[in-house]
Amino acid sequence: MELLFVVLGGALLGFVAHFALPAADTRGVLLAPASAAVVAAVVWEVLLLAGLRPDGGWIWIVSLVLAAVVSVVACRVAATTRRRRDREQLARLMKA
Repeated sequence: MELLFVVLGGALLGFVAHFALPAADTRGVLLAPASAAVVAAVVWEVLLLAGLRPDGGWIWIVSLVLAAVVSVVACRVAATTRRRRDREQLARLMKA
């Protein structure tokens, strides 16, 4: 049951990151929430295997903080990559 909550928390953090960061039009609306949810689930399971208990605070903090960091990084990378490729495509089209 806790895994469901941490995945939903990660997805919620991803939605917040998508709409709070600039250049939301350069990426899909599900990129940040999906990446954050996956990271939250994987980190949660790894920490459970490492011996942390679900009722402890550190497992929640680490899982959700890493999910938030990954969603911000995914948003930033997607925005810069999309802008660079759009510029390259425009330059290629202007040559032809």
